[in-house]
Amino acid sequence: MKKLNLPVGISDFEKIRENGYYYVDKSGLISELLERETAEVTLITRPRRFGKTLGMSMLANFFDVRKDSSRLFDGLEIMGNRKLCERWMNQCPTILFSLKDIDGLTFSNAYNQMQMQIANLYKEYTYLLDSDEIDPDDKNLFLQIKAGNANEVQLSRSLNLLMRMMHRYYKKQVVLLLDEYDVPIAKASSNGYYAQMMEIVKTMMSTSLKDNPSLRFAVITGCLKIAKESVFTGTNNFVSDTITDSKLNEYFGFTQEEVSQILKDADAMEKRDCIKEWYDGYHFGDFDVYCPWDVMNYLFDVQKNPNIQPASYWKNTSDNAIIRSFIDYAGSSITKKMETLLAGGAIFQRVDENLTYDYLHSSEENLWSVLYLTGYLTKIRDMENSSSLSDGTFALKIPNKEIREIFETTVMKWFDDNAKSWDRGTLFHAVWNGDDKVLTEEMSKLLRKTISYHDYKEDFYHAFLAGIFAGAGYEVESNKEHGEGRSDVVVYDSVNGRVAIFEAKYSKTLQDMTEDCKRAIRQISDRMYAKDFQDDYDQICCYGISFYKKRCMVMCAEGE
Repeated sequence: MKKLNLPVGISDFEKIRENGYYYVDKSGLISELLERETAEVTLITRPRRFGKTLGMSMLANFFDVRKDSSRLFDGLEIMGNRKLCERWMNQCPTILFSLKDIDGLTFSNAYNQMQMQIANLYKEYTYLLDSDEIDPDDKNLFLQIKAGNANEVQLSRSLNLLMRMMHRYYKKQVVLLLDEYDVPIAKASSNGYYAQMMEIVKTMMSTSLKDNPSLRFAVITGCLKIAKESVFTGTNNFVSDTITDSKLNEYFGFTQEEVSQILKDADAMEKRDCIKEWYDGYHFGDFDVYCPWDVMNYLFDVQKNPNIQPASYWKNTSDNAIIRSFIDYAGSSITKKMETLLAGGAIFQRVDENLTYDYLHSSEENLWSVLYLTGYLTKIRDMENSSSLSDGTFALKIPNKEIREIFETTVMKWFDDNAKSWDRGTLFHAVWNGDDKVLTEEMSKLLRKTISYHDYKEDFYHAFLAGIFAGAGYEVESNKEHGEGRSDVVVYDSVNGRVAIFEAKYSKTLQDMTEDCKRAIRQISDRMYAKDFQDDYDQICCYGISFYKKRCMVMCAEGE
């Protein structure tokens, strides 16, 4: 495999180009945006980790009048459009401001972070204070904001002030690039200060975008189009580019052609099927795309260890709490749909792209929409779906192995946590008293509450059995050798000197359950599973269990 200088974790276009990092050419985005010159504001919504920040950094380097960027774009697609480059390259006063790191458990904390981030932005433009063209009062306000002393009104209007000062200084209107505009709103919604943060962001956006004589045009990125919040209401010539309705499909994420070229350059074509299975599967507009963060991270790891298996890189970067909150909210009502998805199937769901963060949990429909818009589900292409769907209804599925693993891990954790909260006293009492009838009833109740996956394979039932007892003060072993074979699950109550042995069978039909239970009991006896415990435990309970989908049957046998 060839060694490529892969820019893992680097979203600075200038740094990538100056230091010779491998770069997938996305400069065609520039000409696409400029062909829409009538659009004063373009909102681009994509899931996280699909190259939005790098794209914004590229735009800033192209437009910024303070830079000489021709060397950075040398050899890229955009340089083939000489007239466009002569007119636009490094000709515009430009502001690039990212809100992606503004977070906090309280409004005060988040506000201080935003205040500091704005102060740092202002420090890039201190040269404006030397101009006689700028009003002295604006200069004084500039200094106050730069020092981190802005109040809420001043902070919410700080971008407007900076744009006005730049307009007067350069005698040119400003290009405004706002990256991840909705992150502080999402964080505020999760932590209980939504209204306060929304007031600041709404004012910041409206004063910057609506009827602002200093604005040439703006490009904004985020995960959701929160149009219902009046953030963009009244904005002149507003265009949104979403994963459903997009003309910028190929500029966010890697296309199949781009991934094939990367693998060819890395001399790693043998990884093609593996990468496709794990990181492909997203459909944006008319394009199928891979998650670029995953592709680059995996190839980076492969360069160090050619035999390394694919990993879920999203698991460590994205806020996967959305899946958990979804399950907690919807509970058993989403069980069947979740099982369909985890089995590789599709569900049919209305999707609303105009959501608001404070109403995400107001309905199950909203939550499915969020899972789609944030990249945890993807739309099946029309050509792959034979069903006739009404407007706004999509066939949705889990895009790839990586996201399926995140779902499975989250579902397992949800089951474990919920199992701990269920009152299992009756079930435990039945275990130690040999009451297989009550045990059948109690286990059946729990089984009906779970979300199954892997099409009811053995590992599902093993996890189910172990999960019932884990965390309740019992030691649990699974598939450990005892006697002359391996019992499925063993539960120890060492304090009271007792142990329970479970042997499970997976019935092919409902009618097979009784016989399979008896077969499990015979196996416990024939292979002498109880023999190892006779010297150390006073009570040995042995159970045969048969499972068929969400049904179970338990039979008790005497320990030997």
